[in-house]
Amino acid sequence: MTTRIKTMTAGRPASLILSFAMPLMIGNIFQQLYTVVDTMVVGKALGVNALAALGAADWMNWMMLGIIQGFTQGFGILMAQHFGAGRYDELRRTVGNSAILSLLSSLLFLGAGQLIAHPVLSLLKTPPEILDNALLYLRIMYLGIPVVMAYNLLATILRSLGDGRTPLYAMIAASVVNIALDLLFVPGLGFGISGAAAATLIAQLFSGLFCLYYIRKTALFALTASDFRLQDRRRCTRLLMLGTPMAFQNAVISVGGMIVQSVVNSFGVLFIAGFTATNKLYGVLEIAATSYGYSMVTYTRQNLGAGEIDRIRKGTRAAVFIAIATSAVIAAVMLAGGRAILGCFISGTPEEFEQTMQIAYYYLAVMSIFLPVLYILHVTRSAIQGMGNTVLPMMSGIAEFVMRAASAVLLPMLVGETGIFYAEIMAWLGADLILIFSYFAVVKKLSAAYAAESGSNFM
Repeated sequence: MTTRIKTMTAGRPASLILSFAMPLMIGNIFQQLYTVVDTMVVGKALGVNALAALGAADWMNWMMLGIIQGFTQGFGILMAQHFGAGRYDELRRTVGNSAILSLLSSLLFLGAGQLIAHPVLSLLKTPPEILDNALLYLRIMYLGIPVVMAYNLLATILRSLGDGRTPLYAMIAASVVNIALDLLFVPGLGFGISGAAAATLIAQLFSGLFCLYYIRKTALFALTASDFRLQDRRRCTRLLMLGTPMAFQNAVISVGGMIVQSVVNSFGVLFIAGFTATNKLYGVLEIAATSYGYSMVTYTRQNLGAGEIDRIRKGTRAAVFIAIATSAVIAAVMLAGGRAILGCFISGTPEEFEQTMQIAYYYLAVMSIFLPVLYILHVTRSAIQGMGNTVLPMMSGIAEFVMRAASAVLLPMLVGETGIFYAEIMAWLGADLILIFSYFAVVKKLSAAYAAESGSNFM
């Protein structure tokens, strides 16, 4: 048995991007399904305070996940380039070295996460009535960091070779496991919020083992002990130079999110609960965006390895068009059916329900209307990353941080509590301004370089 490897250096760019993105999209739907079910179970079974506790822990949890994804996606850039160029021995050594670097960094992140969890939650002005639950949730999630790192690395390896279906099947299976365990652990056995965290980690472990099973059956990945030795300093440095800016970018973005959360926390538990209900749909809103992003990174990496700069241009144009059309459809669905969806997360007295619903739907409507801005962000950022430049996307992350933090502090002072909802939109716009200009600059530079050196590999 072999993995479903796909080359993206020949054929119609739009068809290739869509065919690669669709399995990822379905996989993301299942991933978001168990995130949404987590929230539904906690919100309905444990009440508004527990839902608010999840929200208070959200950005800290996302920060660690974003750092992990940044590192593994950065490692994947070099993997896909080796694959696109047909350098399979180099590919195997890069995979082995990435595995060791991932293991070492996951242990470092685990320790750091446990140390900062309580101080940061206190710094964010987390209300006392939800602090203990938020801290418990984070401590359990951080204990599972090596599991999360392993899954993300294994999925990145497969996606770098154009295999989007195996991670999809892994995510579908993990979703079924997570939902079943949610229902067993939270309302069934009464484990509370800790049961929701444990269910998520067990599901991630399952999906990681699923991906590993397929990788081990691929002749291309017949790794030897020497492939895991960190002997080539240049390779390790290159991997870290690719992964670190992406991880830093996600960390900076999440710090901006924490500033937003600290402002939200000052508005009371019901506001936090409404904000959290919509934030849990954030992943649903950007399901297609992240899928197109993964597709663009792989498409761009492989075509860069093959020296096909013109195909990168064509693919990016096609992806932007597809992304904008998709975001418009998703926005229309959310504006029409958002209240019914949000009602699945919220419980409490009629007054609590209505107040929380008003907050949640207002935020959902704002994000839906501006969704095309987010989709352009994902496509252009991923194209730049795929071309081997992770510094400019990192700068866009800094722009996101500045815009998100400044808007979160200033807008509520100017227009009231609802001003906080526009902080996210301002962050997207700030990043887009950096990314759009950066994309054209990077493509122009690569085109000139390849023309001068007759298609030599500049990565």
